[in-house]
Amino acid sequence: MKKSLLAVAVLGAFAGAASAQSSVTLFGVVDLSGNYVENGGKGVYSLQSNQLNSNRLGFRGTEDLGGGLAAGFWLEAGMNNDIGAAGGSNGIPSTTAANNAGVATSSVLFNRRSTVSLISKAGEIRLGRDYNPSFWNTVFGDVYGANGLGQALNVIGSGGLANGASVGAAYPTFARSNNSIGYFLPGGLGGLYGQVQVAAGENQANQKYMGGRIGYAAGPFDVAGAYGVTETGAGGPDFKVWNVMGTWNFGVVKLYGLYNVVEFGDAELDTYSISGMIPLGQGEFKAGYSATDAKGRFGGTSIDADNGRIFSLQYIYNLSKRTALYTTWARIDNDGKANFQVLSNGYSAAGDTSQGYNFGVRHSF
Repeated sequence: MKKSLLAVAVLGAFAGAASAQSSVTLFGVVDLSGNYVENGGKGVYSLQSNQLNSNRLGFRGTEDLGGGLAAGFWLEAGMNNDIGAAGGSNGIPSTTAANNAGVATSSVLFNRRSTVSLISKAGEIRLGRDYNPSFWNTVFGDVYGANGLGQALNVIGSGGLANGASVGAAYPTFARSNNSIGYFLPGGLGGLYGQVQVAAGENQANQKYMGGRIGYAAGPFDVAGAYGVTETGAGGPDFKVWNVMGTWNFGVVKLYGLYNVVEFGDAELDTYSISGMIPLGQGEFKAGYSATDAKGRFGGTSIDADNGRIFSLQYIYNLSKRTALYTTWARIDNDGKANFQVLSNGYSAAGDTSQGYNFGVRHSF
C-alpha cells in the first residue's frame, strides 16, 4: 500500500513538472465603433468591428521539450461582434471537386491563424495557415496597421483599376496562406530578423504562394524589405507584391514610411505612404497620407488615370492598458475610375470621393 502511494506521489510530481514547463494562454480583442461613411455622395450609418484593432479570440501555448527545443501552437479566430459572428473566410471556394465536393470554407473558425511550431536556437519552423511575409511590411510600415478608415491598405490592392476591379482582393494570399511552411530566423542576431514561406496550392486556384522578408531593427530604427508571388495557374500572370518599410521613434513622434508595389500582368499599383504618431499623456494622435499611382493596362483597358489619395486623422484615449476610446476621420480622393473606399457602405466611389468618421471602444484580454 505504501509503495502504491509512493508511486502515485512520484507520478504526480513528474506530471506537475511537465505541466510547469507548458503554458496555454487565452487572448482576444473586442472592438466596435459607430461609423458614418459617404461613398460617391451616398451616406450610411453603421456599427463596425475592427476599426482600431482586429477583433479576435485565440489560444496559444508552448511546451519546453528540453535541450533548447520547444513546441508551440496558435489558434486564432476572427470575430464580427456587431452581429455575434466568429470565424471567416480562408479564401478557398466552398464548392470545388478538390475541396471534398462542397465542404463550406467561406466561414471557418480559426481563419486568422492556425499553426503548430518547433522552436530552437536555430530558429522556428511553422506549419499551417499563417500571415505572409510580404503582408507584414504593409502592417508595420503604417501607423494604422491593417485597421480603420485611414489605413494605407485602403488604397493598396483594392479598387484603383478600370471599372472598380480589384487586384489584391481577387487573390486570397494577399494577407495569409493556407497549407504553408515557414522558417523564422532566431533572435540574438544583432538586430537582424527575417522569414521565408512557401504554401502548397493543393489544386486550388490562386493558393500557391512563395515569399520572404528580411529586416534590421536597432534602438528606435527599423527597416525591412519583402517580396511575395502567387501563381494564378491556367497560363495567367502571377500576382506579385514587393515592398519596403521603415520606422523611426524620435520619442516626441514616431514616423512610419512604406513603399508598396502590386504587379499583375500589365497592371501595376505603386503606393507611397507616410504616417506618424504623437504620444499625448494617456492619449495618442495619429495622422497619415498615402497615394497610389496606377500604371499599365487591366482587362485591355488603360488604368493610368485611376489613382487615389487618402488623408486621415485619429485620436486614441487609453482608459487603461486594455481599454481605449478612439475617433477617426479619413478621406479618399479618387481619379479616373478608381474605386478606393475608406469603408464599403454598399455604394460605389469610382472616380469620386470616399470619406467617413467613427467613434469607438476597444477592449483586449
